[in-house]
Amino acid sequence: MRRSFTVEEANRMLPLVRRIVSDAVRDYWRWQDIVHEFEVAALRNSPDDPDESAEQLQREATRLAQEIDGYIGELKELGVMFKGFDAGLVDFPGEIDGRPVFLCWQLGEESVKHWHEEDAGFIGRQPLPELLVS
Repeated sequence: MRRSFTVEEANRMLPLVRRIVSDAVRDYWRWQDIVHEFEVAALRNSPDDPDESAEQLQREATRLAQEIDGYIGELKELGVMFKGFDAGLVDFPGEIDGRPVFLCWQLGEESVKHWHEEDAGFIGRQPLPELLVS
């Protein structure tokens, strides 16, 4: 059974979620850069002339990927759904008027102030009703 958050509970958890999402997004972009550098180094690599930097870059990319997986796992353990690296988007399962919805937050926002239907995604994002915003 999934956890259901009120807006107040989601906002209380937000400082921790913000730190985890910030780390995940930061490391994701670092990972992207390292993978690109590895691809370039791998092109220079040959059995007769191995490029040691390719191996080092591959190890670093693997380490960062494991870190990112750890961040996503932490969010999952908290009951929060990570939705994307581009915007640092997360959904908190919740309810409005007795129906299940997602309370929606993205990196850079000060608090949870949006929601969307479970099947709508970010495109269906809308402001929370005033009486739910703390």
